[in-house]
Amino acid sequence: MTTAPARPTQVLIYDPTLRDGHHAVRHQLDAAQLRAYAAAADAAGVPVVEVGHGNGLGASSLQIGRARLSDDEMLSVVREALPHSRMAVFMVPGWGTSDDLRNAAAHGADIARIGAHCTEADVTERHLGELREMGMQAQAVLLMSHMASPGRLAEQCAQMAGWGAQAVGIMDSAGHYLPADVTERIRAIAAAVGDVPVIFHGHNSLGLAVANSVAATAAGATVIDGCARGFGAGAGNTQLEVLVAVLERLGYETGIRLKALLRAADIAHEQLMPAPPVIDSVSLVSGLAGVFSGFKKPVLAAAEHESVDPVDLFFALGQRGVVAGQEDLITETALQLKTRAGS
Repeated sequence: MTTAPARPTQVLIYDPTLRDGHHAVRHQLDAAQLRAYAAAADAAGVPVVEVGHGNGLGASSLQIGRARLSDDEMLSVVREALPHSRMAVFMVPGWGTSDDLRNAAAHGADIARIGAHCTEADVTERHLGELREMGMQAQAVLLMSHMASPGRLAEQCAQMAGWGAQAVGIMDSAGHYLPADVTERIRAIAAAVGDVPVIFHGHNSLGLAVANSVAATAAGATVIDGCARGFGAGAGNTQLEVLVAVLERLGYETGIRLKALLRAADIAHEQLMPAPPVIDSVSLVSGLAGVFSGFKKPVLAAAEHESVDPVDLFFALGQRGVVAGQEDLITETALQLKTRAGS
């Protein structure tokens, strides 16, 4: 009779408030806002703080939104505010380049995550090798992961681990998962990658981000993402302070000082966001349709411009399998809905 391995008791909390949260404010955080939150997260003992344009290094553009600050400015400000915490960056090949990674390393970034669509892990190979040569910790995540089977995700993560990723995992970019979905996928990935840490990043479109993160941890994930007050696109991300409180109540060790983390969350609420994210009708539908939650604002704008129902537009985008980077298809799909309604 075999004995099931004991679940891990330590969880590394990874905080992308100053990167993923940027989606909620059209990438317009200023230096004072970045500095205030980074310093508070550092004081709370948050081990990793990620910073940058919502879509990562090199992504500031007219197509998906220009950030108020350059990558250089964001990296410099946050690095100075993190005497203890590690600074991380995110990059999707095609938006960012090797030069962007080298620039982040020069600004003191400790960790870089390379993101790829859930079936396109091969685009990470070159950059993962470069990161190891630079001396940065290399991580890799699969985006829109609900669009691939557990077995396919496991194969893709095993490839990325083989190319040098020191942690691998999945993002629930649309907030589409139920806890059982997460359990099945994380177990498959953990079995495929052995001792390589497994990452889970949740979104709250269906109100399940914390539950899904707990399910991921129980299934073997040891790197869990969360944003202060759930700061992020649409219905937001896994709410960091709730996540830490729940994990510690369940017996996991995070090393974070909860009272100080609550102060950091208050700073995020007061200084970073116009209002905390909520699950409104459109956010809920984005999760059901399996559409990137960062599409909420452009979907609302296109729906208003073309006089179509944003609910119908989200479901139509989901049927087309539209992913981040295909923002031009939002308007195209809205026009198609308008034409059909008029015919």
